[in-house]
Amino acid sequence: MNISKPCFSRDLGIAPTVPTAVGATPTSRLKNHKKPNPHSKDLRKGRHSAPGQIYLITTVTESRQPVFHDFNAARSLVMLLKNEQQLGRADTLAFVIMPDHLHWLMALTGPAPLTKILQSLKALSAKKIGRPIWQPGFHDHALRKEEDLKAAARYIIANPLRAGLVNHIGDYPHWDAIWL
Repeated sequence: MNISKPCFSRDLGIAPTVPTAVGATPTSRLKNHKKPNPHSKDLRKGRHSAPGQIYLITTVTESRQPVFHDFNAARSLVMLLKNEQQLGRADTLAFVIMPDHLHWLMALTGPAPLTKILQSLKALSAKKIGRPIWQPGFHDHALRKEEDLKAAARYIIANPLRAGLVNHIGDYPHWDAIWL
């Protein structure tokens, strides 16, 4: 697969972190955190990470809470996606951050397995926001060479249009693709 070195084409300004609730401690936040879905382990069956492989990742917030409706929370997640690229662990080809989930088209570029990258991304984003925000697990789809990457990217980017959040994709601030 011949793709050029990804670079973000849209402004990725740094967003401040959201303050933690008064009196909340890491332990008190965990007490309010729901137990994992017993079927979330099914998402891991057959998962294999391979450097150079392109994956379409979808991960959802806890109880589909619209965490990323908050501009600063969404921008902090964008910065973490950019950080994965700077660390040489994953090249971002396209993404869209919806109010309650993330779609990320990425290529593994280092030895770190997919699960570790997502675990790190979710943990750091929750830390920046100041509370647990993600459901356990994630869905991944390894794209085959014959699959059209640009079509997958278009599908991802069109999410805000299909959800009725905007009438024109240019009006939605939390997406990018290397093909711009």
